[in-house]
Amino acid sequence: MIGGTGLIGSKVVDKLREHGHEAIAAAPKTGVNTLTGEGLAEALDGADVVVDVSNSPSFDDDPAMEFFRTATTNLLEQSQKANVKHYVALSVVGTDQLQDSGYFRAKQAQEDMIAGSGQPYSIVHATQFFEFVRSISDFSTVDGEIHLPPVRFQPMAADDVAAGVARVAMGAPLNAVREIAGPEQFRLDEMVRTALADKGDPRPVVADEKAPYFGVQVTDRTLVPGSDAELGGITYTQWAAQQK
Repeated sequence: MIGGTGLIGSKVVDKLREHGHEAIAAAPKTGVNTLTGEGLAEALDGADVVVDVSNSPSFDDDPAMEFFRTATTNLLEQSQKANVKHYVALSVVGTDQLQDSGYFRAKQAQEDMIAGSGQPYSIVHATQFFEFVRSISDFSTVDGEIHLPPVRFQPMAADDVAAGVARVAMGAPLNAVREIAGPEQFRLDEMVRTALADKGDPRPVVADEKAPYFGVQVTDRTLVPGSDAELGGITYTQWAAQQK
């Protein structure tokens, strides 16, 4: 499990272990560094499946591209040497429609490298996490107001993300993308307004059709999955109640 000590990775490790699988949490703090290759051979020795949920420490264009290209190159090379039978990676719903963002260009590069590697693979596209609504708010704040486009938005709980990734990891390679999402759709401005009110955050949220999403102009369909997406079971209300 690459990125196995983070928000999603630690939950995936737990879910795999609950199903009787041996899951190793690999991350820099456990001595595994995908950028330098340190500890990677040892971590993948004997592994049947590699699951990569790691993320770039920077969202800036060049550092993000460098991270995903270097880390994915090292992971693909080492997984091939280890005869890994299934390569699983976590990405984002709408990545191919967010290419005006350097970060999402880097995510697309990661996906393209995996799909073109010749190795059996599955890519999981998840919608945004409830846990990241605050980050969306902070990024979209202008002069004390949060400007967001009133487009459709279908966020999900990190627990449901982890469950979806674990299901894919335990199955046969898809050699394709699997979309997962939350059980409810909102308008983006509506979702953020509700979440901030629950946290006692007084910043006003403005529905602005010209406002970008992380610097990218989006349509009403950009942030929501297709009709065949697997939906999680945790609603926003249920998730919010768990945070109190």
